[in-house]
Amino acid sequence: MALNRYRLRHLTQAGHRGAQLTTQLLAHTDRLLGVVLLGNTVINAAAALLVGEIASRYLGHSQWALFVATTAAAFAILVFSEITPKVVGATYPEMIALPSSFVLAPLLKLARPVMWFVNLFVQPLLWMIRLKPRPEGAHTLTLEELRMLVLEAGYLPQKHQSILLNLFDLEAITVNDVMVPRSQIESIDLDAPLEEIQQQIATAHHRRLLVHQGHLDEVVGTLQVRSVLNLVQNEELTTDKLREIIREPYFVPAGTPLFSQLQNFQEHQDRVSLVVDEYGELMGLVTLEDILEEIIGEFTTHSPLQTGGFVKLADGSYRVEGATLLRELNRKLGFSFPLDGPKTLNGLILEYLQDIPEPNTSVRIAGYPLEIVQTQDRVVKAVRVFPPTTG
Repeated sequence: MALNRYRLRHLTQAGHRGAQLTTQLLAHTDRLLGVVLLGNTVINAAAALLVGEIASRYLGHSQWALFVATTAAAFAILVFSEITPKVVGATYPEMIALPSSFVLAPLLKLARPVMWFVNLFVQPLLWMIRLKPRPEGAHTLTLEELRMLVLEAGYLPQKHQSILLNLFDLEAITVNDVMVPRSQIESIDLDAPLEEIQQQIATAHHRRLLVHQGHLDEVVGTLQVRSVLNLVQNEELTTDKLREIIREPYFVPAGTPLFSQLQNFQEHQDRVSLVVDEYGELMGLVTLEDILEEIIGEFTTHSPLQTGGFVKLADGSYRVEGATLLRELNRKLGFSFPLDGPKTLNGLILEYLQDIPEPNTSVRIAGYPLEIVQTQDRVVKAVRVFPPTTG
């Protein structure tokens, strides 16, 4: 009963005969327990009668003899039949169970008539108390149980453990949590002069750029910088040529789980999608790399357009840019800002104050004292975050 079921399943698939017999025995737990308890009960009863007979033969039929016989029988059964075997079995289940299966399997067949007779009384009792035995393996692990299994698996390297835990979170995290906000998207305006477009492409920090015409909401598509560089080298760059190589935009609604978005990328054979709200307005941009970084950690360098930096100061506080994602602060700095509302530190402060704060304004959110360092264009640009306070 103490066997690791996953280890047992692995050995069974590998062709281990003892594991196969053990799996067959565990498939009918009621019969297995019946045989074990039948043998255990018979031996215990025989031991008690044997000790009583010995005591009466050598000590007589006095109360003292009865006390000695009862004490000796209880001690022998407790030590040799109950505690010691069960402790050994619980400590070394695989070492005991697999060889024992070669004995228990034939015993199960021999004792089948006896167990059939006993079950004539057991099954009605179970029915009376409304208890239906669950077959072995019927229990499936929940997500939280899987998470705990990974956390307690001491043989897993820390990095592998972290990746598995991040995979479990993909259904709970949405594209809103990892997307590049609208204000930080690197884009090209088709209405701009050709020289300006060429300069933007030459200094781009991404392999794909968003292309719009006039306003940012008028999205035309996405553009691979590599394709444009070929046109530049051949001096064939024109607005019409750009339109020919622009890829049609791919939109996803806000709130899409990352796991679903990962599947969307696979189905559409794409790496970039645009996140829109319920009114169809552009909110941000999410890439395949953003999702991969949620699983395995950061592996790319961010462009200067992407904020979210923080610097540790001498007094232990942090100077944090307002556009920093709260998930990033929690993951990298061990903070515990709430994640069920705004996604950035700027959004959290504005929602809490219901106003645009002035510099040097101080506020405490989720136990963290915050000092507004800089505001600009109706957003909080820089914040000083102090260690959490209690009380």
